[in-house]
Amino acid sequence: MVKLEMKDREIQDTYISNPKRLTILMLTWEFPPHIIGGLARHTEGLSLQLQKQGVDVHVITTKPNHMVSAFEEFEGVKVHRVEPLNAMDPQFLNWIGGLNLRIAEKAFELSRENKFHLIHAHDWLVGEAAQILAKELKLPLITTIHATEYGRNAGIHTELQNFIHNKELQLIQSSQQVIVCSEYMKEEIRGIFQISESKMSIIPNGVQIEKHRGDGHSSLHPILQKEKRKIIFSIGRLVKEKGFDLLIEAASKMNRKDICFVLAGNGPMYEEYERLIRLHKLEDVIYLIGFISDQHRNQFFERCSMAIFPSRYEPFGIVALEAMTFSKPIIVSETGGLRGINEHLVTGLFMKPDDVESLIIQIEMILSNPKVAQKMAINGKALVEYYYSWQRVAEMTKRQYEELQLLFSINEELNGMYIK
Repeated sequence: MVKLEMKDREIQDTYISNPKRLTILMLTWEFPPHIIGGLARHTEGLSLQLQKQGVDVHVITTKPNHMVSAFEEFEGVKVHRVEPLNAMDPQFLNWIGGLNLRIAEKAFELSRENKFHLIHAHDWLVGEAAQILAKELKLPLITTIHATEYGRNAGIHTELQNFIHNKELQLIQSSQQVIVCSEYMKEEIRGIFQISESKMSIIPNGVQIEKHRGDGHSSLHPILQKEKRKIIFSIGRLVKEKGFDLLIEAASKMNRKDICFVLAGNGPMYEEYERLIRLHKLEDVIYLIGFISDQHRNQFFERCSMAIFPSRYEPFGIVALEAMTFSKPIIVSETGGLRGINEHLVTGLFMKPDDVESLIIQIEMILSNPKVAQKMAINGKALVEYYYSWQRVAEMTKRQYEELQLLFSINEELNGMYIK
C-alpha cells in the first residue's frame, strides 16, 4: 500500500512539473451565428478565452443553413459545424438524435488527427454523442448543465419532459465533473438528481467586459430613429419561464406618456405576445421586434433608461450582466441565479417573481429617482467587471480541466501498472 502511494505521488509530480497543453472537444447544439438562447454566447465567450489562455479548443456544433461555413477558425478556436442526419425531420427529438450522430462522426474523424484530452458537453442536447465519445475515445467527460427540464416546468408533467429529464440524468451520471452557473443551480441539481456535492463545481457565466458600441457598421435601429420616449428594454428567448407577459401586463396598467417598452427575441410565445399586445391596444406602447443583431441589441442597451428581466425561472441571467456592462439600472426577479448577481438598491432592483404590481413599483422607483438609478448602474458595472469577466471564468474552467485531466491520467497510469 505504501509503495502504491509513493508511485501515485511520483506520477502526480510528473504531471504537475510537465503540464500538457490541453486540447479539448467542446460539444454544443448552438454556437454563433446559430443563436437560440444564452448558450451560444456562453460557449463562444468561453471557447475564445480558453484559447487565449493556452487551451486548444475544437467546437462541434450545428450547421444551421447552407450560408454558414462547415468549418471556421476564429481567433484560434476551430469550429466544426455539422448537419443532422435527418435535417428536415419536423420532430425535434428525431432531429436531435440525427445531430448527435453527426457530432459523433465528426469527433471520431477529428480524433484521428488530434490528441484530445477531454470532452466538454453543454446540456443534454449533445449528451448522447458526449457519452459515446467519452467511452470509445477513453476521455474524461465534463458537463455544464445550464438549466433543467424540471426547473423550466416546475416539475415533470409530460412524456416529453420525462424523456428529457432522463437524458439529463444519464449525462450527469456519465460525467466525471458537472459545472453549474450558480449556487441556486447546484442545489436544484443536487435535489433533483441526487448527485454528490464533490462532483459539482460552480463557475458563473461570463460577459464581455469591453464596451460594445452600438453603431459600428450597422445603421440605427428604426425604433431608435423615431422614438423620443424613455425606453424600457428587455431581450431573451420568448418562452413562458422568462416572464415577458408581465412586461405586457405592466405596460397595459401604467398610465405614462413618457415611456415605451421594447421586447426583443424569438420563441414559441411570440404569436401569443403579439395577440396580447393587440388585445390591450398597446401597439404604440410596447414594440415586439423579434430577433435583433448584436449591434442593434447594443444600441438599445446604450439608449434605454433601464433593462428588465422578469423571469419565473432563471438559472443565471447573463443578459442582466450584459445590461450592467452598459451602466444601466436593472430590474430582475428575485429568483434563481438572479438572486446571486444582484443586490437590491445597490446594483439594481428586485421584483417579486410573477408579480406585475411589484414590477410596476420598481419601474416607478427608477423613473422617479434618477440619482439612485445612476448609482445602482455604476455599482452594477463595477460588480460585473470584477466578478464576471470571461478571463476569470475561463481561468476557473481551465483549472477544472487540469484537475480532471490529472486525476484521469493518474488513474489510467495506475490501472495499467497494477491490473493483473
